[in-house]
Amino acid sequence: MKNILIALAFFTFGVVNSQILDPVSWSTSVEKISDTEYNLITKATIEIGWHLYSQEVPEDGPIPTTFIYDDSAGNFTIEGNTTEGESLTVDDPVFGMKIKFFESEAIFKQNVKVTSGTSTISGFVEFMVCDDTRCLPPTEAELEFNIKDQGNASSAQAHAPPTEMETDKALVKNIKAEEKKADKKGLFSIFFIAFLSGFAALLTPCVFPMIPMTVSFFTKQSKNKAVGIKNAIIYGVCIIIIYVLLGTAVTAIFGADALNALATNVWFNIIFFILLVVFAVSFLGAFEIMLPNSWANKVDSQADRGGLIGIFFMALALAIVSFSCTGPIVGTLLVEAASKGGLAPIIGMLGFSLAIALPFALFAAFPGWLNSLPKSGGWLNTVKVVLGFLELALAFKFLSQADLVLQTHFLEREVFIAIWIAVFGTLAFYLFGKIQLPHDSPLTHISVGRLSLGLIVLSFTIYMIPGLWGAPLNLISAFPPPLEYSESPYGVGYSKVGGVATTEHSDLPAGAHLLAPHDILAFNDYDKGLAYAKQVGKPVMLDFTGWACVNCRKMEQNVWPEPEILNILKNDVVLISLYVDDKRKLEADEVVESQLKPGKQLKYIGQKWSELQAVKYKANSQPFYVLMNHDESNLMEPVGYTPDAEEYHAWLKAGVKQFK
Repeated sequence: MKNILIALAFFTFGVVNSQILDPVSWSTSVEKISDTEYNLITKATIEIGWHLYSQEVPEDGPIPTTFIYDDSAGNFTIEGNTTEGESLTVDDPVFGMKIKFFESEAIFKQNVKVTSGTSTISGFVEFMVCDDTRCLPPTEAELEFNIKDQGNASSAQAHAPPTEMETDKALVKNIKAEEKKADKKGLFSIFFIAFLSGFAALLTPCVFPMIPMTVSFFTKQSKNKAVGIKNAIIYGVCIIIIYVLLGTAVTAIFGADALNALATNVWFNIIFFILLVVFAVSFLGAFEIMLPNSWANKVDSQADRGGLIGIFFMALALAIVSFSCTGPIVGTLLVEAASKGGLAPIIGMLGFSLAIALPFALFAAFPGWLNSLPKSGGWLNTVKVVLGFLELALAFKFLSQADLVLQTHFLEREVFIAIWIAVFGTLAFYLFGKIQLPHDSPLTHISVGRLSLGLIVLSFTIYMIPGLWGAPLNLISAFPPPLEYSESPYGVGYSKVGGVATTEHSDLPAGAHLLAPHDILAFNDYDKGLAYAKQVGKPVMLDFTGWACVNCRKMEQNVWPEPEILNILKNDVVLISLYVDDKRKLEADEVVESQLKPGKQLKYIGQKWSELQAVKYKANSQPFYVLMNHDESNLMEPVGYTPDAEEYHAWLKAGVKQFK
């Protein structure tokens, strides 16, 4: 059994991981007890999410941590067994048994007696580490203990400052941990936005009036209050199941990885631009999007069956009847979540349905709260219209991504910002009562809430206006095209000929360009960039990026402009930006067969760079940064999205120092 699990660990390590993993680092120190007696101390530092197994594990379990000390020279004797610090005993999900292991760090001590003249003791440790879903194969690490020049308490080695290599390794591990946190944060953000969207859907004319009706039905039809509460809770759970199944279906049909790839697909972005515009026009009152009435009638007839099946069909009837209001919101959430890939659609639908289901369960448990609900009225349509404006603004993000990938320059930064100013400016006028739409009730006065929201929208509109003249607009950096994709990359009134902007590069090397507005010398061709780096004696920074990559824009607009980082990018490295979604065709003599998909030819520039990243670096997400030597070996372990400017600067600085 143990051999099977270890073999599985090798398979998981080789197939599943996209990076070479090294989650445990080892350090040694020596504690002096007397002139001839010492404690050899070994410390394991373990990355977040991983665990190291104890020296004692059950039969058919993982490989235990084992220490071997080289006493072949006979200059020391081992006293007793190696002791270990306090460990955790848990039900291990990988091996399915109770096992002792360590998280974060582990301390091991071995008592030895030495002869005179002994200076060092060597050894090695064999160990195995796992996280909650996978294991790495058994690994050995060499150990060396410095006996000479020990103080009376603990060794100087234990307190010695880390070497540059150890510092660099710790830095990259910290960045990797931050990347994992960012991924989790991204899913939490989707859940939170979906949850708020669910509450917004509750405040629409299709859903809000159904709350008192549905709760009243359960309380009146049930034999007692307890049964009514139970049925209402089951009703809410059924709502959650229906929407989560929808998110699961989207993920299953397209595939978790395929969804992420769709984000850079031109047709995907154009189709969803059209779809969101249709949703927006519907919310603004031009027409209603409704599912066929026959669907609602058939489902409603099943709801009369009673029991759990009847309650489920009641929840399904709610989803169908309210589709004209919830459909556009659900569609928008699925579109946005699909562009992020992975479990995002499922997480999004969980947040949305939870917000929809909560009021039904809570009001059934406390019917008296129904009296505190505001009465239905024109304010419900106002909520719907506001959502329509937001849908319209979001739609242009998808059109912009298609334009960036195709490089048509149809929707450059100034045009995009002008459209958003028009959309949000019109929304402000609507909230102030200066514009009325078809389904609006007569507005005799403006409520405090509506006035406050109008002021917020107006302030946001004014904030965007300087963006027409080159302001970075960091609050919305993920939405508009990058600063370089602009009619005036250096700001209005600034140009490379006769303007104020200047550059130290009077003659650009072949294949290079200046990345506006920071004047970073950059290449988009791997070979030309590498040749130039060899010529000027600088390291290479590969920037695997994408025109439709949101986090790439955040890095370029929020992190790269920091003075210390910008100085390195302009003066100490040669930047090669490789766009994995570049749809320009390769020259006929450059078309080759894919290594990942035999039989398929790489016809586009973006496919070439995407395959390079996948084959050489076992990664497929962007941004992805590589600091590279002239022999194409890595100076530092590559990193991805690193919004912390200090960490990113430290990574760049360490790589440049390693090159020198």
